[in-house]
Amino acid sequence: MAKELKTAPRKAPPKQSNGTSAAKAPPMAAAPQANITAPAPTPGSQPSMRILGQYLKDLSFENPNAPTSLTPQTKQPDINISVNVNARNLGTADFEVELHIDAKASAEGKVIFAADILYAGVFRMENFPENLLHPAVLIECPRMLFPFARQILADATRNGGFPPLMLDPIDFAGMYQKRMQTQAAGQA
Repeated sequence: MAKELKTAPRKAPPKQSNGTSAAKAPPMAAAPQANITAPAPTPGSQPSMRILGQYLKDLSFENPNAPTSLTPQTKQPDINISVNVNARNLGTADFEVELHIDAKASAEGKVIFAADILYAGVFRMENFPENLLHPAVLIECPRMLFPFARQILADATRNGGFPPLMLDPIDFAGMYQKRMQTQAAGQA
């Protein structure tokens, strides 16, 4: 069974977790290594990735200073966003991949809103060479989940009385590469 990691840099068998911000990506925290394993590919067969299911595991939205926070503001709030990706084996070729997005808006030292979403999917990864399985699980799977999590977050902020928070696309491959470089530098 794989262990939890944060958002993803590119190749390797560990899980990962990265942070990214609305404007800039904060440094990634170290995360435990996880083994992502699947059966050896069948010779002559193409890699295959299927989504068996996707679901909202957790959603939290807080508006701690309402109704004051809903009054017109003189300046834009500071919005900090972090993104984490976790994956674990469910079976020989099945993986649960979790996309965790945490968004906080603050102004003048007060929290305007805080949103936290954990969106996940179950993927079947067949005929992937061992060296490509880890990046596929931690890059391609969250890339497929992201539009759904993004929409849920936008709806939650809109329903909380604010303009919808529309996240820019996330470069999961770049995050994976950074994470692998960080891990390699830590082992050197």
